Amino acid sequence: MINYTLKCANEHRFDSWFQSADAFEKLKEARMVSCAICGDSHVEKAMMAPRVRPARSTSETQQGEAPERALSTPASPAEQALAELKRHIEKNSDYVGSKFASEARAMHEGSAPERAIYGEARPEEAKALIEDGVPVAPLPFNITRKTN
Repeated sequence: MINYTLKCANEHRFDSWFQSADAFEKLKEARMVSCAICGDSHVEKAMMAPRVRPARSTSETQQGEAPERALSTPASPAEQALAELKRHIEKNSDYVGSKFASEARAMHEGSAPERAIYGEARPEEAKALIEDGVPVAPLPFNITRKTN
């Protein structure tokens, strides 16, 4: 795995992991790499300093050095906003899992009470909902699957 700092045509900078340098190039050529902030697919590698980890543990970090950031900690205001949006949706909506399409359709048709829901839908199910005028939107993050 390799981590690149990338930037889009709008000068947004973000990090992303790739299986290899070749994998990055293939995904970029297929326009499958997009800006994590604005969605622009004109993405290039940004200048970055190599990260060389010292041979000592993090508890031995010298004074004045910045501690390493945990991978799960949001690094930018955009990542912080996405994390807050995810917390809000998970707190204030019902998770319906793979029943999302049928639940959304039932609410739209009036055969189920309206409420805030989220879950998963196959691409063809989502397309059919949109074509039928059911108000749905993809979430800009991976949802935490809940089990009963």
